Amino acid sequence: MFDTVPNLQCGHCVIRLDVPRIMAIVNVTPDSFSDGGRLVNAQAAVAHALMLAEQGADLLDIGGESTRPDAAPVSLQEELDRVVPVIEALSTRCSVPISIDTSKPEVMRAAVAAGAVFINDVAALRHEGAMAAAAELGVPVCLMHMPGNPRTMQKEVHYDDVLVQVRQFLTERMFACEMAGISKKNLVIDPGFGFGKHLEHNLALLANLAYFCELGVPVLAGVSRKSMIGQITGRDVDARVSGSAAAALLAAQNGARIIRVHDVAETKDVLSVLAAVQGATRKDHSIKAKPAIQWPDD
Repeated sequence: MFDTVPNLQCGHCVIRLDVPRIMAIVNVTPDSFSDGGRLVNAQAAVAHALMLAEQGADLLDIGGESTRPDAAPVSLQEELDRVVPVIEALSTRCSVPISIDTSKPEVMRAAVAAGAVFINDVAALRHEGAMAAAAELGVPVCLMHMPGNPRTMQKEVHYDDVLVQVRQFLTERMFACEMAGISKKNLVIDPGFGFGKHLEHNLALLANLAYFCELGVPVLAGVSRKSMIGQITGRDVDARVSGSAAAALLAAQNGARIIRVHDVAETKDVLSVLAAVQGATRKDHSIKAKPAIQWPDD
C-alpha cells in the first residue's frame, strides 16, 4: 500500500489521488463497443470532452483505435489523424489533463507534443519502441493486463488463478519499466476488465482490487458499460449506466484510485456519496480532500 498520498505529475499540474478520480472516455473511433461512430468528427469529440470536463472529469482519455474484441487494426496515420487534432484543441480550451489511449510509440510522441500528459496503454508498453517512447516522454503511464491482442484475447481464456497471474504480469511490466528508466511514481496499473476474461474472472478482480493495490502504485479500473455489466443486469450497452455506477463504487471502495468511465456526472455523484459517508466516519470532520489538480501557484 501507499506510504503517502500518491500524486501524479501530469505536465505542469499534479493530480492528487487522495480520493478516487474520474478518467473520462473520449473515443474518436467508428467502432468502439459503446460509443463508436458518435465522435469520429474532431469537432464533436472536442465538444463532448468539454462537456465531460464540465461534469467533473479529472482526466480526459482520448482514443483513436478501438480495443473491443475482434476490433480491426488502425493504421498509424489514421490514428494520428483522429487523435492529434482533438488533443491540440482541448489543450488550448480546457485545463483538465489529457490522456492518450494508444499502444503505438509514434502516437504517444505526437500526442504528448500536442498536449497530452498521460499515456494509457492496453498493451502495457509491449509494442516495439513503446517502452523507450514512454521513458523518453517522462509522463505517467498506465499498464494494463491483456493476453494477446483485441483480435485474439477472447479466443482461449484460461487462468489457473486469475488474481495471481494478472498480478504477476503487472509486476513484471512494472519491473521492466523501472529497468528502462521509468520511475515507479509515474506508473499506474489496470487489471484489464473484459480483456481476455470471462465474467467470473472480472468479478474476482473487482472483488479483490486491494490485492493489486499492494504493489504500491495507483490502480485504474475500467468497467464502464462493459459486457460484464450486461451479463449481470441483462441490459444493452446504452442502458448500463446504473450497473456501471455500481461497479465504479465497488472499485473505489476496493482501492481503485482512477475510475475510467463514459458517464462522468453519474459516477461523480456516486463518488461524492462515498466520500461523504467515509468523511462521516472520521474523528475530525474538518478534514477535506484537496483539489484534484494542483497548479504550481497553488
